[in-house]
Formats: sequence, C-alpha cells, structure tokens
Amino acid sequence: MENWAELDRRYLMPTYANLKLPIAITKGEGNYLYDTEGKAYLDLFTGLAVNVVGHSHPKIVKTLKEQGERFLHISNIYLNPPAIRLAERLSNSTIGGKVFFTNSGAEASEAAIKFIHKYQQKAARDREGIVVLKKGFHGRTLGALKLTRQPGVYQDFPLPSYKIIEIEPENIADLEEAIAKRPLAVLMEPVLGSAGIYPLSDAYLQKVQELCKEHGVLLCMDEIQTGMGRTGTLFAYEQAGIEPDLILFAKGVGGGLPLGGIISKPALSDLFAPGDHGTTFAPSPLSSALGNTVLEILLDDGLLEKSREVSAYLREELTALKESYSDLIVDIRGKGFMAGIVLNGNPENAKKLRANLLNEGILIDVTQKTIIRLLPPLTLTKEDVDLFIKTFKEHLLSLNEG
Repeated sequence: MENWAELDRRYLMPTYANLKLPIAITKGEGNYLYDTEGKAYLDLFTGLAVNVVGHSHPKIVKTLKEQGERFLHISNIYLNPPAIRLAERLSNSTIGGKVFFTNSGAEASEAAIKFIHKYQQKAARDREGIVVLKKGFHGRTLGALKLTRQPGVYQDFPLPSYKIIEIEPENIADLEEAIAKRPLAVLMEPVLGSAGIYPLSDAYLQKVQELCKEHGVLLCMDEIQTGMGRTGTLFAYEQAGIEPDLILFAKGVGGGLPLGGIISKPALSDLFAPGDHGTTFAPSPLSSALGNTVLEILLDDGLLEKSREVSAYLREELTALKESYSDLIVDIRGKGFMAGIVLNGNPENAKKLRANLLNEGILIDVTQKTIIRLLPPLTLTKEDVDLFIKTFKEHLLSLNEG
C-alpha cells in the first residue's frame, strides 16, 4: 500500500506541511469524502468553500462528461460559448456589466488591481491608493499579497509599490479619514473569512457605498469566498442593499475546477482595452460549462433557497451550544453556510477538536488558531447538522474533562 504522507513529503514543496491531515482522499460523493481505507468523512470545509453543490453532483458529472467530449481548451481568439453564457448569467444576476475571467481568486485580485489602475489612467488621475481592511485576505500572489493585511501571510516577500490605506473594519472615522486621502478604490470582503469569519454590518457597508459614491471612489467587493450562495444569497453584498462597482469571484463558481474573475458595472465595462490583460487558460470551457451548471442548481433548481433553511438551523444549534458551553465558546459568527465558532484563548483546544472530529469522520477547519471555520456544502441536511452538533458537543465535554 502506498505511503501517501511519505510521498507527499518527498515530492511536494512543504508550503502546506503543517496543515495537512493524515488522510488520503480517493472519492467524493454528496456531502462526504472517502479515504483510501474507505472511511467516510462529512465534509464541512468543501475544499475551502469550493464544492458548494457537494461532491460528484449528478448534474456536475453529466456536464463534465458532455463538455469533456466536446473540447477542453481553446484560445481566447475564438468564441467560447460556455464562457459567454456564464458571463451573461453572472452579469444579469449581479450588476449588469461585463466579466473578465481568471483561473483563481488571487488572479481575480490581480485583475482588480490592474482594473483600478486603468480607472486612474482614464478617469481619476488625481487619485491614488486602494483602501483595504485590517486582517483582510485577497490572495498570495505578489500583487494580491499587498492587499492582504495579515503579516503572517505577506511576511518578508517583496511587495509592489502601489499605495495601500489600511483601516479598521466597522470604524466609520477610519473610513472617512481614508476617503479624505482621495483613494481610487475601496476593496473589502463582506465577510472577512481568513481573519476569523467577521461579517461586516449592513449599516457599515451602506456607509461605505455612500462615501464612495459621494467622492467618486470605486467600491470593490471581494466575494471570492462569500459568493455562489455561501451566505444565503448569490453574493453577500445583496443582503446589505448595496451595488458595488466591481465584484471579485472565484472558488465555488467552477463546480470544483479553477475559475474566477471580476464583474464590473456597465459604465466601467470598457476600462480594459485589448492587450491590457490576459491569460492562457481562462476562461476554461470546461470550468465555464460547470459554472453554468452550478448556477442552474443554485438558482433554477432552488438549492440556494433550500440552503437558507438548513443554514438557519445550523446557526440555531451553534448558538445553543455557545449558551451551554460559554466557558469554551466565546462567540458564534457568520452568515449562511459561513460559520465561525470562536473558542477560548487556548489554541490547543481548536487543534484537539479538529483532530478528534477527524477521527470521528467529520472535516472542519481552524483559522486564526482559535476559530473553527465551517464552510459546508449548500446541500447539507439537518441530519448532517445533527451529526456534527452531537459529535462536536461530545468533544467539547472532553476538553473540560482534560
């Protein structure tokens, strides 16, 4: 039998060495993953918010086969019907402008940086800088890395010279001071994911939009983790009643394959001219075809609406847990199927819970050392929630015993 852990250490660069769990996955079906021993794991992390319709969804598999038999890749000098159809639906479901496709969320951030630069060249020469939130995360490529405000991520890598104005989330005075510096754009996640699942309030997002409109600043929403129904609407910004100038998306849109991009408002849709940006592989015809199927499942088949009931049930059960174990659970945060269980200050507790639940066949994530992050599929059932809550509760009790 293959020793996958040893082969991983031998042949893969160790950028994820401290994060990898001791299981090798061979199959995914529904809300479960299966390892080489045939053991099933309830997947409450979904490849970091990617598998929004679960694993091996019949419609996804059907589209995969059909598009695979047609063609997998063509150059961008040819018309790409699956990508055109996906761009049309994304535009009509959001802010009505045009789409630029990328291969990933980090590349969506890179595209946004260039888009904002073109805005400066064409309409705002007297402005400079991008306003971002402290602890925000926008990717690990060098351009995106400067937008990411987590020192443990950007470390000592060289960063581009464009100006960043960092502000505290939910701090209106900070925001007003930043806007007074005449920036080009404000870029933020509506729910700060990597930072520990911090939802921005509707009132704050509305104030951000008000100030951006008043001062001619682009409002850019990073919906890479929050999009594709993750928070209960197709994109999280909708719940605040705002309309951004630019939307960044990725993760769940490709049905499990790499795909991302940006969507602009109609008035800004021609900022990019021929040659301003490009990529060999995006938009992938296969990923785009899967993206159309993801939207069909979410919007036409009603999964997005159904998921709201189960996510509300999960929130109720987590809140009840917090009330029962307030010595161990400090807070419950999140929106929809994006939940953060904030544990007390002992980082060992989060590690123990993740390891113990792994042994029980449940996959969860830990972020910022003390926060359990849940990003389950939108196909999660109440029975799945009950299983998780029961198992999680048992191991919370064992922490007290320890």
